[in-house]
Amino acid sequence: MTTDPRGRPANAAKGSGVRSGSVSNHSPAGARRLIRGFRSPATRPSLAAALINACPSELALPMSPTDPLPAAPSLDAIRRRIAVAAGAAGRKATDVQLVAVSKMQPWESIEPILAAGQTTFGENRVQEAQGRWAARKGGLSLHLIGPLQTNKAREALALFDVIETLDRPKLAEALADEAQRLGCAPRLLIQVNTGEEPQKAGVTPDEADAFIARCRVLFGGAVEGLMCIPPQDEEPGLHFGLLAEIARRNGLARLSMGMSGDFETAIRFGATSVRVGSALFGDRAAATA
Repeated sequence: MTTDPRGRPANAAKGSGVRSGSVSNHSPAGARRLIRGFRSPATRPSLAAALINACPSELALPMSPTDPLPAAPSLDAIRRRIAVAAGAAGRKATDVQLVAVSKMQPWESIEPILAAGQTTFGENRVQEAQGRWAARKGGLSLHLIGPLQTNKAREALALFDVIETLDRPKLAEALADEAQRLGCAPRLLIQVNTGEEPQKAGVTPDEADAFIARCRVLFGGAVEGLMCIPPQDEEPGLHFGLLAEIARRNGLARLSMGMSGDFETAIRFGATSVRVGSALFGDRAAATA
């Protein structure tokens, strides 16, 4: 039985223009049509089912509702959920890296997670991350997951092990120039604005192939994969499926997608890293109150 992303039976609606498993569903244009059509409530069940069926068979699994999260589950609890989601997709837990999003968290919230063995952390701002991690960076991997200004390129390269938000030609040129000056080889992910939201950073799906090619000229193998942040009011699986298709088409192995509310869905669609903040540390407002 074909199911929609929430596990309900779904049959393709007449006139939807999408046939499950057809060649057009595997093209980037087809995926974008699915996303745009998903904004219509009348076609959501059939479109969601079509995209799931268009994914590789090992990822085209029925999607069960995500259980409500406790206020601040332990690191072990998040790791167990990653392992369960990976196993359901026919993958190993070690295939998925947990990036603990420590942005805006007080040190007293971060320290127990660090002490429990978490070594990969994500930060949004260069200056905030410098104050928190510059003297504690030994043995850790830091990911920049927020927007980067070109005038902060040198500082970002000096501090972060991975920059996940390469999103425009001007930033690519600035990073390339600073990497040459510093003599370093940055690890980079390109941010794709899968929802084409004007308020969000990232190249559009239509621009992605050309931008990936340009960045490969500048950085070679330093471009490791893609990152996205789906719109809050749309089914994230549609966006994860689109990002996975762009990555597959361009031979990129890494997919940073999925956050506290949808990381299990992202794992089903092939995420190699998930960015988890509030589900790990608890609500930032509560933590700082």
